Amino acid sequence: MQTFVTVVQVLLTIFFFAGGTLKLVRPYAKFKTMPYQEWAQDFAPWQVRLIGVLEVAGGLGIGAALFWPAWRPLTPLAAAGGALIMAGAMATHLRRAEYVNMAGNSVWLGLTLFMTYSKLMLMAG
Repeated sequence: MQTFVTVVQVLLTIFFFAGGTLKLVRPYAKFKTMPYQEWAQDFAPWQVRLIGVLEVAGGLGIGAALFWPAWRPLTPLAAAGGALIMAGAMATHLRRAEYVNMAGNSVWLGLTLFMTYSKLMLMAG
C-alpha cells in the first residue's frame, strides 16, 4: 500500500508542478487558446497566474516529503489544498459545460483526497 501511496504522491507532484508552471510561463494570450484551456477566457491574466502559483506550491508541498522527511506533515495539507483547487476547477468546467475537462478533474480530485486521507492515517498510526 505504501508503494501505491508513493506513486500517487509522485504523480500529483508532477501534475500540479507542471500545470502550475505552464500557467506561469505561458503568456496569457497563448494559454487561453490552447486545447482544453478555454476556461481561462473567463478569468483575468492575474487570476490564471494565481492559480498557477497555488498549483506550483501544492506540487512542492506534496512532493517535499519525498526528499525531506521532516516535511511529512505538510503533505496532507498540500493535498487538501490541491483538492480545493480541483473542486474549483470542476465548478468552473461544470458552469461552462466542459464535461471532458470535468472528468479529468474528478480523477485528480479523487487522487488528492486519497492522498490526504492516506497520509493522515499514516501519521496517526
